[in-house]
Amino acid sequence: MSPLTPNRTDATLALRMKRVGILFRPHVDRAVSLVSSIRHTLESAGIAVWQCSAWDEEAALPLLPDTDLIIGIGGDGTILHCARVTCRAKTPLLGVKLGRLGFITEFGEDEIAGELPRVIAGEGWIEERSMLCATVRGREFLALNDAVVRCTAVRLINVALDVDGERVTTYRSDGVIVATATGSTGYALAAGGPILLPENNGIVIQPISSHLGLRQALVLPGDADIRLVVEGRDGAVLSMDGQVDYPLDSDHRVSVTTSEHKARFLRFRPHEYFYQSLQEKLGGERT
Repeated sequence: MSPLTPNRTDATLALRMKRVGILFRPHVDRAVSLVSSIRHTLESAGIAVWQCSAWDEEAALPLLPDTDLIIGIGGDGTILHCARVTCRAKTPLLGVKLGRLGFITEFGEDEIAGELPRVIAGEGWIEERSMLCATVRGREFLALNDAVVRCTAVRLINVALDVDGERVTTYRSDGVIVATATGSTGYALAAGGPILLPENNGIVIQPISSHLGLRQALVLPGDADIRLVVEGRDGAVLSMDGQVDYPLDSDHRVSVTTSEHKARFLRFRPHEYFYQSLQEKLGGERT
């Protein structure tokens, strides 16, 4: 795979693109039509192209070797699927927005046709974002946004929080969110948490509607060892990015750490783009 330089906005690939994969949201006519258009342009430029449903992560994994770029088509939910697929192979990901928010996509569906020549030429810069690894009963799960322990019913649960082996608090709440900087603008923000810049490696701990225990968010360093312990017999689940669920029993321990894998996004906007995104996506008047 040809490396992009992460520190310069004018960085280019050492070689032109040779093989590109397209992951998209299935059963959406606009996505299928856009895949066809992008594929035609890339193949006309002599680039080998493969495509797969972003929802079928296992089917996409064996297609990644020797792939220079993944183009993900859909909303942020689709890009979360794509990130979990691409991170292990360190393949850059270019997000094309079909949804409304698009915090982690780069181009809209009406922009991509005009930008493809730059993509083909290997322009752009790489932004790396931290991911989480959650381990429970020997099984590992990756997330770009967040790992959430929550009740499966509409009632409160007790979740104990240990950080680096020390008991911090026991939440009596709807659940607890452990979020990356990327996830800080999602569920954690809706629950009252802070916003971290994309390059921040910190981890946000945000309770959901806390009745007892700490109600304020904790921002921990990226190397923190976090453990969540479900207390009591109420049904609970570990949810990764809101897309992968694993049922939890009483006294199950969920270990959450920063993953060794990072999501790598191909960017064309200036490095300061995130501030404008906050204005556009979350509202507020510009002065």
